[in-house]
Amino acid sequence: MYIFLTILIVIAAILLTLLVLVQNSKGGGLAAGFASGNQVMGAPRTADFLEKATWTLIAVIVLFSIAAVGFSAGQQEVAGEQSAIVVDEAPAAEAPAAELPAEGE
Repeated sequence: MYIFLTILIVIAAILLTLLVLVQNSKGGGLAAGFASGNQVMGAPRTADFLEKATWTLIAVIVLFSIAAVGFSAGQQEVAGEQSAIVVDEAPAAEAPAAELPAEGE
């Protein structure tokens, strides 16, 4: 589940990057292309959509990051318990003493 959430975070971050690059801080960007042509999808509505999409992606990244940390902590606890079990179950075995040949033979 941790890997799945990480992949979703990366996808959301890429989409957020593209969304921010489409916007223009001076009021242009993608919204400027719709200013004169189409009044149904006019500049104010496009700017509102881009802003809402930006904030939504930010919230998604934050929520997925918190969930990923939770799943990561759970996996580390399970891994720690498993390694402790393995250490407890495997006592060190003594090696048999090697027989040395007698001096007279």
